[in-house]
Amino acid sequence: MTGCAKRCKLGLVKFLQTAQRLITGSFHKDKIEDELELSMVCHRPEGLEQLEAQTNFTRRELQVLYRGFKNECPSGVVNEETFKQIYSQFFPHGDASTYAHYLFNAFDSAHNGSVKFEDFVTALSVLLRGSVREKLQWTFNLYDINKDGYINKEEMTDIVRAIYDMMGRYTFPALRQEAPRQHVDAFFQKMDKNKDGVVTLDEFIASCQEDENIMHSLQLFENVM
Repeated sequence: MTGCAKRCKLGLVKFLQTAQRLITGSFHKDKIEDELELSMVCHRPEGLEQLEAQTNFTRRELQVLYRGFKNECPSGVVNEETFKQIYSQFFPHGDASTYAHYLFNAFDSAHNGSVKFEDFVTALSVLLRGSVREKLQWTFNLYDINKDGYINKEEMTDIVRAIYDMMGRYTFPALRQEAPRQHVDAFFQKMDKNKDGVVTLDEFIASCQEDENIMHSLQLFENVM
């Protein structure tokens, strides 16, 4: 890995950690002010104005996040390999590569093989501060691997198995090999309300809103950060 790539990877880890602190409130106001003193020469006001209108972040938060993203990753874009390396740091005891692949595709809204700051911050806005429906719509897109507007059982199984590989492999007691399939069978039956073999967005949202166990068990929001 080149020095630039290493710097980019470490910078993006810092970026995601900064986003977490902003949301949890542990990134204090005086710290934000300090960061802003250094960020003023780095941000693009016209771009941030548009993002402020499109997201649930304030201008100050966007300035901090943009500085962390752009200064540490000067190319301004992230490819899938870097994305996988980032997630391998967050989940060192599991195999995060497959989940990172699916997640990268969900962040890559233009489907061009790269994720820009705008892609990151728009997705983070939904996942961290969006309404329940917005979060569920974004998550449906994650599970809809082939982007045909439906989730079939195979797609759901692939995502759930990837989550198990990332987080469940070293849990105690150890999870059985067939656990992902059993997990999906139970919830797919609840979601596929008209029994046509696929789950639509409306069915997905209705099922999740009706049954908190589905939202928790599928880990819809917890695994993004």
